[in-house]
Amino acid sequence: MRTTSRTIGTRRTAGKTTRAVTALAAGALAFSLTACGGGDDGDKDKEDGPSGGTEAAPSVTLPKLDGASLEVAAVWTGTEQANFKKVLAEFEKRTGAKVTFVPAQDPIINFLGSKIAGGQPPDVAMLPQPGAIKQAVDKGWAKPLGAEAVKELGENYSRGWQDIGKVGGKQYGVYYKAANKSLIWYNAQVFENAGASEPTTWDELLTTARTVYDSGVTPFSIGGADGWTLTDWFENVYLSQAGPEKYDRLAKHEIKWTDPSVKEALTTLAEIWGEKDYLAGGARGALQTEFPGSVTQTFTGGDQPKAGMVYEGDFVQVNIGETEAEVGTDAKVFPFPAVGDTAPVVSGGDAAVVLKDSKAAQALATFLASPDAATIQAKLGGYLSPNKNVKASAYPNDVQRKIAEALVAAGDDFRFDMSDQAPQAFGGTPGKGEWKVLQDFLKNPKDVAGAQRKLEAEAAAAYGG
Repeated sequence: MRTTSRTIGTRRTAGKTTRAVTALAAGALAFSLTACGGGDDGDKDKEDGPSGGTEAAPSVTLPKLDGASLEVAAVWTGTEQANFKKVLAEFEKRTGAKVTFVPAQDPIINFLGSKIAGGQPPDVAMLPQPGAIKQAVDKGWAKPLGAEAVKELGENYSRGWQDIGKVGGKQYGVYYKAANKSLIWYNAQVFENAGASEPTTWDELLTTARTVYDSGVTPFSIGGADGWTLTDWFENVYLSQAGPEKYDRLAKHEIKWTDPSVKEALTTLAEIWGEKDYLAGGARGALQTEFPGSVTQTFTGGDQPKAGMVYEGDFVQVNIGETEAEVGTDAKVFPFPAVGDTAPVVSGGDAAVVLKDSKAAQALATFLASPDAATIQAKLGGYLSPNKNVKASAYPNDVQRKIAEALVAAGDDFRFDMSDQAPQAFGGTPGKGEWKVLQDFLKNPKDVAGAQRKLEAEAAAAYGG
């Protein structure tokens, strides 16, 4: 066992560049999560139509497509895939079209490339990265959205969510699914037994981790077998510590990964990643744990799980649902703590992109841009929509409702997942690029300089110099 120690206040200056509105968004998120209870306010706002439990007229008019058929490709599996199929079933019911879900593999751009080369592209693909949308446009695969879909986006989405679906000024993507990726979930019984409290700063997080460890439970579960979970850890630390301006520059590779700000963030991460006793299974175990398992092992085993906390986005609720834990009572959540002056607000998402410019494909994009489609999946849980006209009462529990409200309240001022903005070769390919380098860093958190050199080499190759 090693004792975690650090000098309070040594990493405070960089965060001062954070804009006030970002601080307000983070503050709103913190207040929302700590103020909410765990109850299922199922009776709330029932007068609000489809989001409140009673039926209402559809908000979007769709064409009749009897006899039409189309394919939708996405990497979603399990409950997430099953819930999305219910949305597609509603589209079928309203239009008469037949929709087939096509399971895709990561990286989806490679999957689409093989399908297109074989002359069998899907009609619509759900792309998880702005970088992937740009690649699809650059390759000539993606088709601009039609007037009806663009109109629906304008009515339901903030300018920021519209803009990240644009390439060259044209709208290509409908961000159907969003993620609040600045959350840490915890086993409430573990915290109660340990006498641990929800932290608001990185220093307090380290104290909470020590308190949980001293109670006999390993503090953190990390799904290191999926490299994207590690990029998310880095992005939250970097955004809070270095500030949004540097975050934006690093995302565009306008500054190098050998920059001192990256060194500072990696050094901070090592305060947890370098404590082998703080990780379920140690670094080796973490690297063999996939994301779903990192969640379930935190909420299985009562008050003696394999770990007390797990970091990831709102979608963790889907995996918690596979255990006996109840969100809001057994499984609770707090915002990712502030490393600099303010807590980070990092978002991600999946966008519908049309690959075949047909009436049916454009109609599906229009439907996915409507509150009708998002409300269906919101009711099923484990899903978050950036659509501002999806009422909070659509979400199945108070925790998720507050997360959704905070995301919409942030408006245009959020930072999209950095690795998702990068070329897929760097930020979105298993076993390569940033995913692989951070997995190596988790294995050896002392080698900060080596990790920086590797990150810069991989980024330079992917960004083209």
